[in-house]
Parts: sequence; C-alpha cells; structure tokens
Amino acid sequence: MRSTYGGHNRLFEMIPGALVWFTFLGAIALSFARPLWAIYAVILFDLYWLFRVVYFIIFVVFSWNEYRRSLRIDWLSRLSREKADWEKIYHLVFLPMVDEPLSIVRGTCEALCATNYPNDKFIVVLAGEERAKEHFEVIAADIVSNYGSRFHELIITLHPSDIPGEIISKGANMSYAGTEAKKYIDAKGIPYEHVIVSAFDIDTIAHPDYFACLTHTYLSQKDPTRSSYQPVVLYNNNIWDSPAPMRLAALSTTFWLLTELARPDRLFTFSSHSMSFRALADVGFWQRDMVNEDSRIFLQCYLHYDSDYSVVPLYIPLSMDTVLAPTLFKSMVNLYKQQRRWAWGVEHFPYLLEYFLHDTTIPLGRKIYRLWLQIEGMYTWATAPVIILILGYLPLLLADTYVRTTIIAQNAPYILAWLMNLSMIGIFTLGILSFFLLPRLPARHDPYRYLYMVAQWVLLPVTIILFSALPAIDAQTRLMTGRYLGSFNVTEKMRKE
Repeated sequence: MRSTYGGHNRLFEMIPGALVWFTFLGAIALSFARPLWAIYAVILFDLYWLFRVVYFIIFVVFSWNEYRRSLRIDWLSRLSREKADWEKIYHLVFLPMVDEPLSIVRGTCEALCATNYPNDKFIVVLAGEERAKEHFEVIAADIVSNYGSRFHELIITLHPSDIPGEIISKGANMSYAGTEAKKYIDAKGIPYEHVIVSAFDIDTIAHPDYFACLTHTYLSQKDPTRSSYQPVVLYNNNIWDSPAPMRLAALSTTFWLLTELARPDRLFTFSSHSMSFRALADVGFWQRDMVNEDSRIFLQCYLHYDSDYSVVPLYIPLSMDTVLAPTLFKSMVNLYKQQRRWAWGVEHFPYLLEYFLHDTTIPLGRKIYRLWLQIEGMYTWATAPVIILILGYLPLLLADTYVRTTIIAQNAPYILAWLMNLSMIGIFTLGILSFFLLPRLPARHDPYRYLYMVAQWVLLPVTIILFSALPAIDAQTRLMTGRYLGSFNVTEKMRKE
C-alpha cells in the first residue's frame, strides 16, 4: 500500500512539541507548588537515566566488538568464495552536491576507485544543482576528465530549480538524479534486483571493504530488496582539525548509531546508507519535499511494503566531515543548524500517525511500536539533558525550610551526585573507545593533541545542552507552531590540507 499522505495535520504536528513544553512547564510548576514531589520525581528520572546509560554502554560495546571483527575480514575474498553470482551486482552511487570544493569531490571519487571491489561495477551519479550551475560545471568537467573512464559509467545530472512541489533539499536533487539513472538502467536492461544503491553525502569516504561487505550482506538476505543497509558512520575526515564541540557532537552521533545497530528492530536509515534499486523505484524515489530524506526513505519503503521492510546493520564504516568553518563562531552556528536539521526528523511522527490511522494492513502492534520509537526518541533528545543538568536542581533551590529539613531533601544532592558519578562511567567508557575510532594523527599536529581529545569530554554537559537539546527543542517547537524549516541547510565542507 503506497502512502498518499502529503499534507500537514496541525494537531498531530503539535503533539511532540506540546509534550516537551508540558514537561518543562510542569517541572517548574511542580518545583514551586510541591518541591518535595519534584525532588522524588527528579531522583526517579535520574535513576531511570542511569539504567539507560548502562544498557547504552552494553549495546555500544557489543557493536564495537562487531565493528572490530568486521574490519578483520577480507570481504572480497569471502564474497568470491561464498557467493558464486556476486559479479552480477552493480553499485549505483549517488553523490549529490551544491557548492562543495573540488578537493572534497575528488577525495570521494578517489576513495571509490581505491575500494577492494571492481571499479567496472560502479555506476556513479554526480548530481548538481542548477542554482550553483557555474560552479558545478567546473567540478563536473574535472571529475569526468579524471574519473569518467574508471567506472562502468559516470552520469552527470543537473537538478532544475523551482520545480513545483519541491523544497530546496538533497532529497529533491537525488530524486531527480534517480529518475535519470533509471533511464540508463532501463536502456541497459539491468535488472533492478541486481543494482544496489548507495546514497552518499558528497564528503563520504568509503572504507576499502565497504562495497564487498555490502554485496555479501545483500546476497545473504532472504529477500535483499526488502531491506536497507546501514553502516557505521564516522566523522574522521577532518576530526583532528575541528574544535572540541564539533568533535564531541560527531563522536556522540557515532556512539548513538552503534547502539542502534545492535538493535535492528529500532533502526532507521541515517546519513549515508544503501538499499536496493528495486525498492527505490517501487516507492518513486526520495520525496522531494522532505528535509530529512535519509530517514524518510526507510519509512516510504516500510509503508509501501506494509511493514515488510527492515534495516540491516553493516559493521563497516563510512567516514564524513565534522562541522568545520573558518571561525569557531561560524562552526558553532553550523553545528547548531546541522543538529536542528537532524532533529527535524520529528516531522516523521505526524506523517506516520496520519498514515497509520487510515491503514488497515499493518498490524496494530507494529504501528504502536513505530510511533513509540519516533516520539520517545525525539522527546528524550529534547528533555533529558535539560531535566538532568538544569531543572533537576530547581526544587532543591525553591524548597522551603520545612522541606529542606526532610531526610530526602537533605540527601537529595548526594543522591543526585552519586547517580551522576555512576553515569560518568559511561562517559569514561566512550572516551576510551573514541581513541580507537580516530584516524592517524596528521604530521602537522603535535602529539599533545591527544590530550585535547581526553580533556574535551569535560565539555560534554555543556555541549549536550547547546548542540543537542536546544536544537531538538527548536525543531519540535517550530513544528508545533507551524514554522517549518522549509529547506535543507547544507553544512559547509572544509578541510585543512
């Protein structure tokens, strides 16, 4: 059953933001009216969050072990040995861009050429925007000249501006590029089931074994066209040059994804990922009016196939850029906008709710579970850091003399400090694991930079408020009040050579 919902149900859009603001205002009101109740509530919430930290670490360690194991496998040899028909598979790689520099685009193409996989099995689509036509034509000419003969096919597309029904977005660009690639695939008579699509950001550097691992995993599925394939996303391309808040945000995103990979039933596609061309064509390519097309494409397939669609984890990495601009202030602004764009994925909740109310084929239990995953994730993203680090101490400040003489009020600061210290074990674990995710230190940096990588974790409480909770609150409040983002904010790409 194909989804036909494309409008705005204002009531449904208000739900996530209303829950967030009800929580904040309710916590403040309770701290004034019943501070003792608020103290109990804060302790219970912090205890609940401690349990979440514990299982977070368990899943991170599990995925970490799978990741290390996957890196030790010679995937091309294994593919050749175990899958006799693997050479029938083509890889269609989309590289959408706007105004990124030539060095970024070349780096991505070089990484594709350097993979442990036959280059003549790659169909690469460099997808530019008409609004940056002059810049793109220079880039495209260089890429065609240097890489045109190194792939099975290099397709250049230019997405027209101002198409009715579209917003300025990566999804609109890739959807147009997808229809152009479909013409080529149809002309060549390549079966859709034999084409694996990889939707990459333009700064994506593929691990040498990525496509061999992807092909092996694809051919190992009972029905490979009914799955998307989500790799480990690293932000290593320029991590040694980026400021501490940007590094913390990047590493936190990677660790969050590692926990999700350990629980495939929860997985959505995120950032650069892969899927079958069969599924992509069946759903009509990416929606052209979406900011977060990377996660929406999974939901398009999930709904189109009546929930018979899943995401398969790939414990092999793709590397992209951290946020980096010429100045620290500009980097911080760009990071906030990037996080707000990611948090705008809250728009999936009203989309799902509207669809589920009219659908009669997907089991009720699956509907409830999907809605719960969507709303719970967005809710805790916006509220948990604020409650733990700010509002949790408000009732202690507002309590009167009588409340302060109670045993629970007198011991609350120590209980909260004890719970926070236990949670610090999680931060300490992530700090250690993060060292093993880092690329080699560039020669231009002295070894003392490793100390910065240790010291940066003391900034996590500030970073998680400014560049995680606040962007999420911003996004959900915008959706609640009907102030839509309206376009895809392209994060500036910059690397120091």
